[in-house]
Amino acid sequence: MRNVVIVQARMASTRLPGKVLKPVLGKPLLAYQVERLRRVKRADAIVLATTTDDADQVLVDFAQAHELACYRGSEEDVLSRYHGAAEEAGADVVTRITSDCPLIDPAVIDKVIATFTQSQPNCDYASNTLRRTYPRGMDCEVFSRKALGIAHADAVESVDREHVTPFIYRHPDRFALRHVEYASDCGDHRWTVDTIEDFALVSRMLEQLYPGHPNFTLEDCLDLLAEHPDWAQINAGVRQKVLGQ
Repeated sequence: MRNVVIVQARMASTRLPGKVLKPVLGKPLLAYQVERLRRVKRADAIVLATTTDDADQVLVDFAQAHELACYRGSEEDVLSRYHGAAEEAGADVVTRITSDCPLIDPAVIDKVIATFTQSQPNCDYASNTLRRTYPRGMDCEVFSRKALGIAHADAVESVDREHVTPFIYRHPDRFALRHVEYASDCGDHRWTVDTIEDFALVSRMLEQLYPGHPNFTLEDCLDLLAEHPDWAQINAGVRQKVLGQ
């Protein structure tokens, strides 16, 4: 099965516009993420899925400069964007990553992919997000192109079109789901970048970890915050958006 990592990205953001290209140590956040995604052992290709909006031409340019495949689709109907990207890339399996997770650990992604693969033929979707034990910023969803096609054909509610996978995991009667959980509950950590406070924390973590250890892991991140427990207060007041709101 050809597994394609599809990263959704756009420059528009209600809380932090242009966040994916904000620089840390002279390099945009998205570059850190792509570097880490290229170490995923179970992935065959990476596609940057952006929009047809003129403002996102800069992301097309980024993809070209980083020798990364790029697909442009609807800004609001992200489900159709993923479907088109998967079709163009010839994906049998899609690994969904959002571009606001620059610290994501390749080993975490490989674990979710392995869960999906090893559960065949009795798995349509595997993720580490439905039962949150991993920090936000380590989110990974893996699903079959067939399941994506069904969702694309049948989903009509805006929440299902805007967020790609709710139609799948909200219909366990139609799709076989698998959950991946961490060894301990670390779901209270927030390492995704959606606000300026999030950026302040993640940039500080990158500045501390990356220069001496660019292949840092999830555990390295946890150890760092154990050494600096006050850092978690930087974005402690940020609330995750609720689907559909």
